[in-house]
Amino acid sequence: MMENLIKRFVKYAKVHTTSNEDSETVPSTEIQKNLGKILVEDLKEIGLSDAYMDDKGYVYATLKSNTDKNLKKIGFIAHMDTSPAASGENVNPQIHRNYDGGDIIVNKEKNIVLSPSEFSILSQKIGKTIITSDGTTLLGADDKAGITEIIEALKYIIENPQIEHSDIKVCFTPDEEVGRGADFFDVEGFNTDFAYTVDGGEIGELEYENFNASSVDIKIIGKSVHPGSAYNVMINAASVATEFNSMVPQNEVPEKTKGYEGFYMLTSISGEVDEAKLSYILRDFDLDGLNQRKAKIEEITKTLQQKYGEDRIIVDIKDSYYNMKEKIEPVMYIIDLAKKAMKDADIEPKIVPIRGGTDGARISYMGIPTPNLFTGGYNFHGYYEYAVAEEMEKAKEVIINIVKNNK
Repeated sequence: MMENLIKRFVKYAKVHTTSNEDSETVPSTEIQKNLGKILVEDLKEIGLSDAYMDDKGYVYATLKSNTDKNLKKIGFIAHMDTSPAASGENVNPQIHRNYDGGDIIVNKEKNIVLSPSEFSILSQKIGKTIITSDGTTLLGADDKAGITEIIEALKYIIENPQIEHSDIKVCFTPDEEVGRGADFFDVEGFNTDFAYTVDGGEIGELEYENFNASSVDIKIIGKSVHPGSAYNVMINAASVATEFNSMVPQNEVPEKTKGYEGFYMLTSISGEVDEAKLSYILRDFDLDGLNQRKAKIEEITKTLQQKYGEDRIIVDIKDSYYNMKEKIEPVMYIIDLAKKAMKDADIEPKIVPIRGGTDGARISYMGIPTPNLFTGGYNFHGYYEYAVAEEMEKAKEVIINIVKNNK
């Protein structure tokens, strides 16, 4: 059975689905629909005859209830796109069986080596089947592992009709990696009591807390004059941009924070004398903490406006998503259900906060509480990404157990 799962995952991983944060189309890249078409056919092949892809690139399907019992309707969600942080074109998955605990040479020429000395969790994977890329691309386990696990779980449930179940809805979304995965999600059509995104990492992860998030875009308008006559006249926008960044708390950045600690992250900076731009993302698990970070940005802005002119520092702050905890806590039975499903699969649940966001965070605020389950993938968004096939099989088992235990 695991071989079928590996085969399906490799098939999906090879399909180029990188999203593009600079695109204004929906989906952000048309190539995502190529995988969508494949998934529609695969869902129909296992017995979900109503599977379809809408014009926005979302794939939907329903496994109809096989019982008269009044069971709650469940949904499972994963995303089709891969991160633009590394190439997702011409992915060539490599299967390393019976891992011996040593270094895995992913790409000798590029010196990409998966080593337990650097990635300590690898030392726990001895004897497992490790899947990597060939080191020229990311792998795409985020989130094609989740897609694979959902489809393989549904296939098992269909092939074992003695498993009583309610309506089970499936959705595979585009553009999650660029923050738009829930933009056109059909809440009314999905129509479930709750759902799970299958988009986590380490085996056992169960997540129902995530960052509150905001984005910040800053435009600085300088005054360009000849440097020979610049005294008390020139306003160098590029210099002001670096001054702005120096006033942001330097110890509250991603590389210096962990756990429940929030941060400011400078995501881009560019400019010349006459104009400069900065972009930040702000993150905090506590909404008051996020508001304080926004206030800090506004405080810096006002300080520099007083120094250089109010019309020369233009700031736009937008909220992106919120902590799903507020929407999950009133329905904690869905967390208990996932915990039991893991324990029934001999997995110890690990309740951890997501230092990021998922489609589920936004969908929870759209009316469907949606925590996140592990996939068995690691080191997402780069050349060191890998998945553990046995853990993917366990993720599939957890999905099946959630359905079995939904009483």
